[in-house]
Amino acid sequence: MRRTIVVLTVLSLVMLLVGPAALAQDKIKIGVSIPSATHGWTGGINYWARVTQERLQKTYPNLEIILVTAGSAAEQANSLEDLYAIHNIDALVILPFESDPLTDPVDMLKQQGVFITVVDRGLTRPGIEDIYVAGDNPGMGRVSAEYIVEALGGKGDIVILRGIPTVIDNQRFDAFMEVIEGTEINVLDWQYAYWNRDDGFEVMQDFLARFPKIDAVWAQDDDIALGVIEAVKQAGREDEMFIVGGAGMKEMIKRVMDGDRLIPVDVLYPPNMIATAMEVTALRYVSNAAVLGNYILNATLVTPENAHLYYFPDSPF
Repeated sequence: MRRTIVVLTVLSLVMLLVGPAALAQDKIKIGVSIPSATHGWTGGINYWARVTQERLQKTYPNLEIILVTAGSAAEQANSLEDLYAIHNIDALVILPFESDPLTDPVDMLKQQGVFITVVDRGLTRPGIEDIYVAGDNPGMGRVSAEYIVEALGGKGDIVILRGIPTVIDNQRFDAFMEVIEGTEINVLDWQYAYWNRDDGFEVMQDFLARFPKIDAVWAQDDDIALGVIEAVKQAGREDEMFIVGGAGMKEMIKRVMDGDRLIPVDVLYPPNMIATAMEVTALRYVSNAAVLGNYILNATLVTPENAHLYYFPDSPF
């Protein structure tokens, strides 16, 4: 009896010293739910999620990461049910296809004790997530505007191609307009281009037809910027203006590296934020690090001097 008590006491001390995660023999299961690669940026999300899944599972054999993609909000909600009912996940990392339809399904998992990490598109009710990871949307607008103001010497005519009518688009646009207020930068017009190359091309064609002088273009997003570049080159006006996009597409980063006059800079909204979210979530189970909270990644201005730090040629984006 005395020996049993001694053994139990020693085991209790070990548990206190190393923690339950280090002693667990069963795998910790982390579900990762992301949209399918519907455009360039989500293609990057998918790439970085797969790379990080492989790295984490190799580094930490006690982790099992189940990665699922969805082509719609309804499909994503259904996949969450499977992640819990079939795989019995301990944690969920999710980039919601849409915020509102995914809020209740994610909350249901939270009520079952699942640890929740939300990426980029926040849920419509606060407090469900344990960790939130996103890019700096107001920062994207502010950094872009600051560069344009400086490059134009505080005066000139510009056009703006916005994304989709959403909260994050408003944050970017409002921050941009706040910076140029009080300068002599004149916004000739702005239109939505839906974070899409074809829409960017069509909107920019319209701007080029209506405005004989354009000094700069804020395209906000690199997918849009590709369409803008094509329209500007077809019009033979590439020596007249420069374009500022955003997100960190490898083609744009390479143009910045090479000193392309048309694309002098880019502003980061990196798809590898999904890697940050997965890494931080994993830390909860493999270390004693404090991880709860919000992680807002900087909207870094990419220039010819630092572009090599953000160029990932193997990524699809």
